[in-house]
Amino acid sequence: MPFIPHTDQDVAEMLASIGAADIEALFDEIPAGLRCAGLAGIPDGESEMAVTRRAHELAAQDGFYLNFIGAGAYEHHIPAAVWQLAGRGEYYTAYTPYQAEASQGTLQLIYEYQTMITRLTGLDVSNASLYDGATALGEAVLMAVRAGKANVRRILVPATVHPRYRAVAQAMVKSQGIELVTVPYDPETGTTRVADLPDGAAAALVIPQPNFFGVLEPVDALTDWAHDHNMLAIAVANPMSLALLKAPGSWGGKGADICVGDGQPLGIPLSSGGPYFGFMTCRQALVRQMPGRIVGATVDKDGKRGYVLTLQAREQHIRRAKATSNICSNQGLMVAAATMHMALIGPQGLRDVAQASHANTRALLDSLTAIPNVQRAFTGPFFHEAAIRIEGDVEAVLRALRAQGILGGYAVGRDYPELADTILFCATETKTAGDLERYGQQLERILSKRREAPPCAYKS
Repeated sequence: MPFIPHTDQDVAEMLASIGAADIEALFDEIPAGLRCAGLAGIPDGESEMAVTRRAHELAAQDGFYLNFIGAGAYEHHIPAAVWQLAGRGEYYTAYTPYQAEASQGTLQLIYEYQTMITRLTGLDVSNASLYDGATALGEAVLMAVRAGKANVRRILVPATVHPRYRAVAQAMVKSQGIELVTVPYDPETGTTRVADLPDGAAAALVIPQPNFFGVLEPVDALTDWAHDHNMLAIAVANPMSLALLKAPGSWGGKGADICVGDGQPLGIPLSSGGPYFGFMTCRQALVRQMPGRIVGATVDKDGKRGYVLTLQAREQHIRRAKATSNICSNQGLMVAAATMHMALIGPQGLRDVAQASHANTRALLDSLTAIPNVQRAFTGPFFHEAAIRIEGDVEAVLRALRAQGILGGYAVGRDYPELADTILFCATETKTAGDLERYGQQLERILSKRREAPPCAYKS
């Protein structure tokens, strides 16, 4: 909150009302040995002016950079109205709307969110959200195994799925006897080839779109292959890309069965890595396997429309062993912001952002590959991220760009050792022609200096 509204008198009156002597009395159940005497490095209280100045000083230490990093979190313009509205007390401090009679506004907002997400993904049902895209994939894997009739505990996961998503999913399912089988990618196109999919029974095939390299996968062929082999198709999608690309519900002959992803591109700031939120949609036939809860619409005895939580198959409501999930959450504030964002810019606004992002990335890729010894890493089509190969030390080049105020991209070799010479970059609608030109000029300058530098001579 921007300020604390309670005066000393307010606090005294509240304590008197509940019969507590002071604030410390509210925590008397915590044993003295577990209490913290203070926080090291945190000074005593200061005035609002002093605290604000200190906060600005700390923020300034981060510097201001021209950001071309994507890799799962994307810098988009967020209209000022989004967080002006989401920051209102009724949204900012709202808890899960268990009491429908007191939470109709929050429930309606989540209902509208669910409607928007199902329209984007082309599937039937959405839950109220999950922690983030990575945990959403883990939940989708568990969901696919539960939905299977043959007790098959094997999931095919392409290597082109975001490395963090794969790591989180593995952490979530490894103790439940579920095997995640990695499918290799085609080094030329950067996509998953149907010919490389392994034999043997599996509960589902995960299909990223776009994939971690920014490349568009052959989703129709992969989805049809999964269904032909009695598997579910789990889509992992960037929601912004769905403003232009075919919805997962329309992939192949029957469409994907489950779609998950991270909602961060929809009005959520980068915020040093979070909080974000995960979305999940599925076909109606799978709705009872969906984790979390769903907001539904109904009518009361007077025929007036109302909203309620339904299908709350969580450990808080049923036996733990029968719960569809024990960790899922409704990221209420993030969902509120995303709903407002989508409502404010509308379908055409989403398309405009997606088209501008693609155009900027295409223009930047053309500029960078015109530099000597810079090449596209993959030939496959892309949305708003692309990968290039350079000569030399990628990490050193990125550091040199950073010194010029440019975050030039992500060093792909951190997760794929065979791509140690590869940089993954992203250019969204926030970048101007001048920004693209500046990046290209600086990269060319840095690479040319490194080519011209004489080899180091060492004396024994």
